[in-house]
Amino acid sequence: MIIDLHVHSKTCSDGNLTVPQIIKEAKNRNIELLSITDHDSIGCQKQAKTLAQQNQINYVNGVELNVTFTHPDYPKPVSLDFLGYQYDINNQALNKKLKELALHRQERASQILEKLNTEFEKHGITKFTAKDLQNIQNSADGALGRPHIADYMIKQNIVKNRQEAFNTYLVKCNVPKFPLSLQDASKLIRDANGILVLAHPNDPYGTSLTKLTTELNEQTKIIQDKMLPHIDGVECWHSRNTPETTNHYVTFAQKHDLIMTGGSDCHQKPVVMGSVKIPDFVAKQFIKQF
Repeated sequence: MIIDLHVHSKTCSDGNLTVPQIIKEAKNRNIELLSITDHDSIGCQKQAKTLAQQNQINYVNGVELNVTFTHPDYPKPVSLDFLGYQYDINNQALNKKLKELALHRQERASQILEKLNTEFEKHGITKFTAKDLQNIQNSADGALGRPHIADYMIKQNIVKNRQEAFNTYLVKCNVPKFPLSLQDASKLIRDANGILVLAHPNDPYGTSLTKLTTELNEQTKIIQDKMLPHIDGVECWHSRNTPETTNHYVTFAQKHDLIMTGGSDCHQKPVVMGSVKIPDFVAKQFIKQF
């Protein structure tokens, strides 16, 4: 069977397809188990589940939370992503916290634009105004983030693509995200009857433990020392995993009796939904009939 438990939408995050378009594409690709895991947003989950059921696709509630992680052996805190699954979408505490995160994202965007304007002034580029900020906010149906700013910079012919936007401006002009701790993220999801999974732990191009170490054994030691009480699983299959990474994390998950998940992390640029080969037994952790 085809499984994808890590997909992002345009409706509530930084993907390129709306929820209905994702469900249609999933149906065309014969995906049987799906989860849309938008950044810090669960606003599209009800629609996604309804449409998935109408198309005979098994659906798992999902969300991707950004966490500020600290470890005593490393001097600086790092951002890590964690996937929440199977939570109650009506849980009040979870919805309240996500609203706080959304407000912080708006404030963060405003601060990033202030920093960008300082850089623009150096290069003779017209500064962004309040109207530009409003346009960026309007372009983000869900969780506002740096990718939306990058896309707007492309439209304004400031950069050619997202990579250039980040390399030239957005890394330098970054503002810290909401400081959500692993303990708080775990409590939010578990109190909503969900499970928490460490996302793409060895992603060389993403938010991952590679910011602390690229050694797989050191990564899993960090997880074992500081994360195990707070997580229920690890994302073992990912579109940017090497076979070595996948094998290492499968072995680690089995040793510690952790749930194993996987997904493409598809933002539909290009569409890679359902392209990661994930074993059928992953579905059995979520759906009894499998």
